[in-house]
Amino acid sequence: MRHHGVTPIPPASSEETEEEMRQAREDARCIWERALPLWELLDEKETKETKALFGISQVTDATLKRFGVRYLRAARSLVFPWFSPQDATLKGLKLLRVEKKGGTKTYVEETLPRFDSYRNLFGLPLIGRRDTELVLTGWELDALALHQAAGVASLALPRGASSLPPTLLPYLEQFKRITLWLGEDLRSWEAAKLFARKLSLKRCSLVRPGNLHPRPLEALNQGLNVTKILRSALLASHKSIISFRQLREEVFGELVNTEQVSGVKWARFPELNKLLKGHRRGELTIFTGPTGSGKTTFISEYALDLCMQGVCTLWGSFEINNVRLAKIMLTQFAGRRLEDQLELYDEWADRFEELPLYFMTFHGQQNIKTVIDTMQHAVYMYDITHVVVDNLQFMMGHEHLSVDRLAAQDFIVGAFRKFATDNTCHITLIIHPRKEDDEKELQTASIFGSAKASQEADNVLILQDRKLVTGPGKRYLQVSKNRFDGDVGIFPLEFSKASLSFSSSKSKVRLKKIKEEKEILANKIVEGGSGASKKP
Repeated sequence: MRHHGVTPIPPASSEETEEEMRQAREDARCIWERALPLWELLDEKETKETKALFGISQVTDATLKRFGVRYLRAARSLVFPWFSPQDATLKGLKLLRVEKKGGTKTYVEETLPRFDSYRNLFGLPLIGRRDTELVLTGWELDALALHQAAGVASLALPRGASSLPPTLLPYLEQFKRITLWLGEDLRSWEAAKLFARKLSLKRCSLVRPGNLHPRPLEALNQGLNVTKILRSALLASHKSIISFRQLREEVFGELVNTEQVSGVKWARFPELNKLLKGHRRGELTIFTGPTGSGKTTFISEYALDLCMQGVCTLWGSFEINNVRLAKIMLTQFAGRRLEDQLELYDEWADRFEELPLYFMTFHGQQNIKTVIDTMQHAVYMYDITHVVVDNLQFMMGHEHLSVDRLAAQDFIVGAFRKFATDNTCHITLIIHPRKEDDEKELQTASIFGSAKASQEADNVLILQDRKLVTGPGKRYLQVSKNRFDGDVGIFPLEFSKASLSFSSSKSKVRLKKIKEEKEILANKIVEGGSGASKKP
């Protein structure tokens, strides 16, 4: 099922993979034998405290026993088994533990084998051949809650709301109706709509997240009627909108969840959050900057930041090869020069390998149909939600004449725009600027080609490499178009050569709104022209 043009990073040989799987199965067997059923813990107080810690006080021992859930005391983790549907042998495990920081509680998952090889539909051995209805969840504890509260057949996806691997689809063919209840936030809702396309829209219903529809475990703990919530699930398919009534719930959801609607926030670029508000699916971002200003280096960190937060990312680097790009991203990920600390390479590489990151294997000029086909395949196979294309001109090559090149560029931009909308996938497209006077700052009109690129784009970002009022020689990022809420502006960037990072300065950075800046400049011109000084 491997498609030409998309390669997971890093690729492993079949012998290495087989050896890793064998070792993972052995490790899983050892852990499974050491783990105990929760109800068999000698201390009843410990059992209650453990259940309370994981929020499963309402989940009965009978439910835990039915699903085979155990507890590993040494790691303070719940253990969920992966049994083969064919011969019921143990293929792997997922361990879930709770970390408390201040008043917040975070769930941390670890899998055997590694996350990218973990293909467990939790609860599958309990599904009967005659079952025709199913509830698909994004968490093992939700599957327990659903079965106990509503008595329905329920399965948990191995990677939650981030991915539905196509290798699991054959196990779901027998069901005539599938209800997706993946979580309680907007990202889960977006994922549910994406997964419904893979499963066939006609047989899918979606539970809309909200205050009255929390995730299944929370619904059980609050004593809500889970069966009633399942009955209220919305059909995934409708060919046309008859009235506002069909949009009413979604509009209300966007009004209630304004923070989530604005998208995934950048951890390394807080000033970018103040302007763009977040990274949203289905948008097209155009990025430009002078030659040698560090466009690829910046965008790699920009995309890495999102990838580290679970945004499945596909890189199309047509200008530099994937090895060099991966080296840049690994250095940014580690935050240090690994050339000077080679003993740390394996540790950081193992962590980097866990990211949902993939690369196209194209280099140089490519046919746009081939690229779009590869992107389509990646969305289906790996649930990609962010595609980076670096860069448009290099991808096009040089065989077109000047007039044809503009028409070809417009066609390509239109194709990317359509792909982003149709697949609810964000595309970041790097385009070189026109050849202009080096003394002038770049503007939206500086983007090479016709005006179509900036017109089609939802966001336009410009990496400026000019002098700032705050000090000479600094680069800064300018947001010159923002279709989401209209905020535009600039903020300085400080480049660290050791970590190849453009993360904003730790010192307090004053965001400058372009409108305000123009007013100040206009006032200075007026004052300079009149020769008068103005008192504060």
